[in-house]
Amino acid sequence: MTTSNRGFLETLWDFFCSLKLAISLLILLAATSIIGTIIPQGPPPPEYLQTISEGKHKFYQALGFFDMYHSWWFILLLYLFTVNIVACSIKRLPRVWKAISEPTLVMDDKFEKTLSLTHDFKMNGDAASLRDKMVAFLKGEFAAPVVTERDGEFHLFAQKTPYSRLGVYVVHLSIIVIFIGALIGSFFGYKAYVEIAEGTSTSVVHNRADMKPIDLGFTVRCDKFTVSYYDTGAPKEFKSLLTVIDGGKVVFDKRPVIVNDPLTYKGITFYQASYRPAEGAGLYFFTVRERKGGAPAKISIQQGERKVLSDGSTMQVLEVAQEVSKFIPQFQGPAARIEVTPKGGGAPQVFIVFQNYPEFDAQRGGDLIFSYDGSEEKMFTGLQVAKDPGVWVVWAGCFLMVAGCCMAFFMSHRRIWIRVRKGEVTLGGSANKNQPGFQLAFDALVDKLKQQ
Repeated sequence: MTTSNRGFLETLWDFFCSLKLAISLLILLAATSIIGTIIPQGPPPPEYLQTISEGKHKFYQALGFFDMYHSWWFILLLYLFTVNIVACSIKRLPRVWKAISEPTLVMDDKFEKTLSLTHDFKMNGDAASLRDKMVAFLKGEFAAPVVTERDGEFHLFAQKTPYSRLGVYVVHLSIIVIFIGALIGSFFGYKAYVEIAEGTSTSVVHNRADMKPIDLGFTVRCDKFTVSYYDTGAPKEFKSLLTVIDGGKVVFDKRPVIVNDPLTYKGITFYQASYRPAEGAGLYFFTVRERKGGAPAKISIQQGERKVLSDGSTMQVLEVAQEVSKFIPQFQGPAARIEVTPKGGGAPQVFIVFQNYPEFDAQRGGDLIFSYDGSEEKMFTGLQVAKDPGVWVVWAGCFLMVAGCCMAFFMSHRRIWIRVRKGEVTLGGSANKNQPGFQLAFDALVDKLKQQ
């Protein structure tokens, strides 16, 4: 019974220590990450649902494809990969640590045959004097040696960067730390969204995954929203001025937030994401004058509102564009599309008036001439809200990974042995990486020793 259990446990242990398991898990993680890139994460947009069948939608939902990085099977893969890394490290680390902490100090004849780089010198003097010379030589040219005396011979051992052997294990640790940081962010953080109209405030945002409300614990107010445009009519920059109020005290006052320049407070970050007009909240200004003469009339009107004009007709604003050139290339600047209905009914007229061309409407030939004077339009600013308490753990893991990669790829454990006998000195060397580079360094040491 005991032997059977031991055999099963050893098999299980070897399975988790397997390099094949590590490669398989990496391939699976990469493949499933592609799924998370192709399929929209979070609540699927209606236009995406129109492209797939109902059965496929239920299948994706059952497997958690719409929130793949929080699905049980993806997290299970991460757990398995973490266990694999830990098991591999536990199995191999003691041997590596022994090579660092308990190096071979004596280069006897048997050990000398295992070294690929050795060189013998005939030198005058007794063993003690040659020992002192070799100690000084290694101190000046390589590293301070450890001296061991055995059977009338002196053995010198010196090494450089022994802890570079731990580079791969530092990388393993960094991966685990990054996973831990990601799990902390997954379980204790969130990604949310909020829209705030100019002049209003909120203390609640909505989780993107399930649209549940989340209390921020403080208030965010949008004091002003502005947007600038290129000549083509495309948005150039949109900016929100946000004020953060916590406990009745203003923490940030009219802090500008633009794309790639977010606002962070208490670990919660607000990113500028989108904007839209606040329906019914804007005022549009027009000048209306009669063709036959008389004083012009100034009119302010909201979108959707009907206004009675001097001749008894009514006007209504249908649409406003901040840059009309994207619709009518030969014109530039703001414009409004309005509808004018004659007195007593009849077919309404729909036409466009331009802010930069106040005399243009006179060519239309109507009894009333309109010009667009601008607007005081309120906007909604759309903010992505993210809280990730594990971000600093992830950054720590990234730092460890860079350090581990530098140790693993750019440093090597270099060792030099010198055996001193009467009238004879033997030099041996070894490096765990970059053997050609170490051979050049070893040959340089031999040449310097010959010169002395």
